[in-house]
Amino acid sequence: MNRYTTVSRQLLQKARQELIQGDLIQASEKGWGAAAQAVKAAAEHRGWPHQSHGALFDVARRLAGETGDRRIHELFGGASSLHQNFYEHWMSAETVSDYLDSVGELVAKLEPLGQ
Repeated sequence: MNRYTTVSRQLLQKARQELIQGDLIQASEKGWGAAAQAVKAAAEHRGWPHQSHGALFDVARRLAGETGDRRIHELFGGASSLHQNFYEHWMSAETVSDYLDSVGELVAKLEPLGQ
């Protein structure tokens, strides 16, 4: 298993724990991290650059095109909102929870693409 995939799974699990504990800031950042690591796994598998935020968005777009699944790009965009919430702390617990569910969906879609 790709190291990025392992970290992605761990971060998503930690994000859900942080949410339960009421730490929305840490839940948000770990959710973003889980999404970013999942994208990095697929990018690395393909030899694509993935060292910046811009590169990650490019990878998500390219993966959506490759698979015909536009949802990949959309879900990654939602995960980026979690990253923003880490700095601005404007999301409710319900919103963070919804976005973490979306990150879980994204991770599930990307895991086979990173192997």
